Amino acid sequence: MSSFSESEPPPAGLDRPVPPPPKTKSPTGDGSKQQMEEILNAMLPPREWMDNSQLWVQQVSCTPCTRMDVVKLQELLDLKLQQRQARETGICPVRRELYTQCFDELIRQVTISCSERGLLLLRVRDEIRMTIAAYQTLYESSVAFGMRKALQAEQGKADLEKKILELESEKKDLERQVNEQKAKCEAIERRETERRQVEEKKHTEEIQFLKRTNQQLKAQLEGIVAPKK
Repeated sequence: MSSFSESEPPPAGLDRPVPPPPKTKSPTGDGSKQQMEEILNAMLPPREWMDNSQLWVQQVSCTPCTRMDVVKLQELLDLKLQQRQARETGICPVRRELYTQCFDELIRQVTISCSERGLLLLRVRDEIRMTIAAYQTLYESSVAFGMRKALQAEQGKADLEKKILELESEKKDLERQVNEQKAKCEAIERRETERRQVEEKKHTEEIQFLKRTNQQLKAQLEGIVAPKK
C-alpha cells in the first residue's frame, strides 16, 4: 500500500477488482505470504472505492523494503510536507496526517521482517491515537466551556450595565428629592426666623408700652395719694 495517498485512486497496478480472480494452488512458501497478508490487512485495513460502478480494493503490499526504500520514504515525506505547506511547529492537521501515514508505512516494513515487533508498534500507534483523541476531546470541551463562560460573562456584563444605569437614575432621583427637601427646610427656617423676629419685636414693643403705661399710672396714683402742701 503506497503511503501519502491523495484523493484520486491509486495506480491500477497496485489494485485489484473485487471479487479477485481465482488463485491457483499456492506452493509451500505462499502460506507464510498469505498469513503475512492477513496480518497486514488486519493492522492496516484495505482501502475500497467505487470506479465506474466497480468496487476496487487496495491492499497493503507485503514486499520487504530495502534501505533505499526507507531513504525514498523520507524524501517523499519531506516533499509532501513542503507541497501541502505543513506547519513546522504547533498544531497542524496536515503534518499529523502525513506523519501518521509515514508511521503506518514503517509499521508495515517492520511487520514484514518481524510480525511481533510490528504488532507492538501497532499498540504504540493505537495508544498514541487514543491519547491524542483524549486531548482533542479535552480541548474541545475546554473551548466549549470557555465559550459558555464568555457568553455568561457577556450576559452578566449586560445585566450589570443595565443595573448600573438603573441605580444611577435612582441616585439622581434621590439627589433631586434631597435638594428639594433642603430647599424646603431652608425656606421654613427663613420663615420661622422672620416670624420669630416679628414676634420678638412685637413682644418688646408690648413690654415697653406696658412699662410706660405702668410708669404713667404709678405717677398718677402717687399724685392722687400724696397730700397737698
